[in-house]
Amino acid sequence: MRADRLLSLLLLLQNRGRMTAPELAAELEVSVRTVYRDVEALGAAGVPVCADRGPEGGYRLVDGYRTRLTGLTDAEAGSLFLAGMPGPARDLGLGAVLASAQLKVQAALPAGLAEQARLVQERFHLDAPAWFREADPVPCLEAVAAAVWERRVLRVHYRRWRGEVRRELRPLGLVLKGGIWYLAALTEEAVRTYRVSRLLAVEDTGERFDRPAGFDLTAYWAESSRRLEAALHQQTARVRLSPRGQRLLPMQFGTAGVRALESAGAPDADGWVEVELSVEAEPVAVGDLLRLGPEAEVLGPPGLRRAVAAAVTGLAARYARA
Repeated sequence: MRADRLLSLLLLLQNRGRMTAPELAAELEVSVRTVYRDVEALGAAGVPVCADRGPEGGYRLVDGYRTRLTGLTDAEAGSLFLAGMPGPARDLGLGAVLASAQLKVQAALPAGLAEQARLVQERFHLDAPAWFREADPVPCLEAVAAAVWERRVLRVHYRRWRGEVRRELRPLGLVLKGGIWYLAALTEEAVRTYRVSRLLAVEDTGERFDRPAGFDLTAYWAESSRRLEAALHQQTARVRLSPRGQRLLPMQFGTAGVRALESAGAPDADGWVEVELSVEAEPVAVGDLLRLGPEAEVLGPPGLRRAVAAAVTGLAARYARA
């Protein structure tokens, strides 16, 4: 581990120029005293590290010195696909590996490209989780990721909506969607999707498996998402929307709201329009439609209109008592 840290320290000085001991300690996640010892070790190994004193001081390499020790390990090369996602990389147990890989790549770039890469990193940032919600706790994620990589069979304890189950899974891949981790895994029946935060326990059976020939994680996820959307949107609601309701619809219903507005009829004298909106099963649809408040009126189907009316009547009665 110390050899990796010494190389990281050397590459930090090569890529960034002068850095103070506290700055190096923060980057390497060690104490300042450890940085002092590591700098001494680099000097003893023949690396020309200079220490400048004063307010603008710090450690730097002698002008013109560059190392060519930038070869990537297998793990570092694989971690580069998570560049720009330090949080997910850390969840997978690859945070330090990714940082080391990025340093090596930066060190190998010509000066102009290295500066351009630094500017891109300063100006663009990917924040995977959705707004106003904490990321799911995923204590089993690192073990699951290792099983995906090493093709190991897992025995899991999983919490479903209908209760808890125990199964043997052959993990095929992980997907991060809206800040939530999902596992695509082969069971005895077929490839299925599991939410990683609902894994209560994971045990490595020690058994290895062969991945299905031709399995494509990206294609599987796209088809699985399409099936889920089709299963959730079980009916179509006919809804009348005010001008403000038309602005709210895409915010509340996403793509379904956008599609509904694209097929909207002509506005009436007050600017209200009628749309055909894909909605989930009735109990969910009632709550979703009520979020539009007085800016929407459900016209049909009759059962959904009655359900929304009953919910509104119940709310009115409750607030009247208050």
